[in-house]
Amino acid sequence: MNTELDWGNLSFGYIPTDYNVRCHFRNGKWGEIEVSSSETVNLHIAATALHYGQEIFEGLKAFRGKDGKIRVFRLEENAKRIISSANGIKMQPVPVELFTEMVKKVVKLNERFVPPYGSGASLYIRPLEIGTSAQVGVKPSSEYLFLILVTPVGPYFKEGFRPTNICIMREFDRVAPKGTGRWKVGGNYAASLDAGEKAHSLGYSAVLYLDPKEKKYLDECGPANFFAIKDGKYITPASESILPSITNMSLQQLAKDMGIEVECRHITLDELDNIQEAAACGTAAVASPVAEIDDLDTGKKYVVAKDGNPGPVTTALYNKLRAIQLGEEEDIHGWNTIIE
Repeated sequence: MNTELDWGNLSFGYIPTDYNVRCHFRNGKWGEIEVSSSETVNLHIAATALHYGQEIFEGLKAFRGKDGKIRVFRLEENAKRIISSANGIKMQPVPVELFTEMVKKVVKLNERFVPPYGSGASLYIRPLEIGTSAQVGVKPSSEYLFLILVTPVGPYFKEGFRPTNICIMREFDRVAPKGTGRWKVGGNYAASLDAGEKAHSLGYSAVLYLDPKEKKYLDECGPANFFAIKDGKYITPASESILPSITNMSLQQLAKDMGIEVECRHITLDELDNIQEAAACGTAAVASPVAEIDDLDTGKKYVVAKDGNPGPVTTALYNKLRAIQLGEEEDIHGWNTIIE
């Protein structure tokens, strides 16, 4: 175990680790897995990733459990999602078996950077695929680099598990209708930076985007999905512009396990008047409770956490998911992969 890091005070940022793993797609096939200590990539100046945005990524975590074992949460779902992203922007899909092998390998190689149980920190795993062919014509690359880096991280939100305020700004769209929103493409996040920075400057933790076509339905919170509790039901927006969140999928299953009805459907803006709880959910934060949603265009404020505390359903779902990730509760759905 590496003892030089202050595990309890890690930021959600990059800290160098010992190794990353890489694999090249050339001549119509994936090559051997390479282990590297280099933090740089040698890339041609005409690579399609640089010019035409052929770049996709994933985010998942490894946890050191109560029993000392290392668990990676739902890596098969990340493997399937990066295939969907690859197909979406005409990249070479990484086979599930290769993805799985490389995740296991990079975590094992960097085992000393998996934070200890009880620290609140985890090992963040970032798979990345880029087009590497040198060309200036607008067409898919014929060569690709798939790599996975890892870094220990603390909580995504410094505030921890407590409600924060988010805002609605109609001047920004996260993605275009029928665009790349359903895939984890780097450009989606670049497109959200301006709105995100503006929101932060105004004291909000995130932007709640409306649908890009009609501006009447809830979409998602930039880097996270949105869900709410309304009349005892778990409701979350349905849209082809939204990235299918693995965390949201997991929370929906846990809600069903608890006997809570789940609705994945269009949610209109005026429904925010009648919700009892809300949260942004994703790999980084699991669930970030919402205190208030401010519509900056109309001036209307939707107060969600009236007593300033996370709601009981959001809290129960958050605690349940974290307990499964940390090996504190039985993993009845087989979500965890234990690194031997």
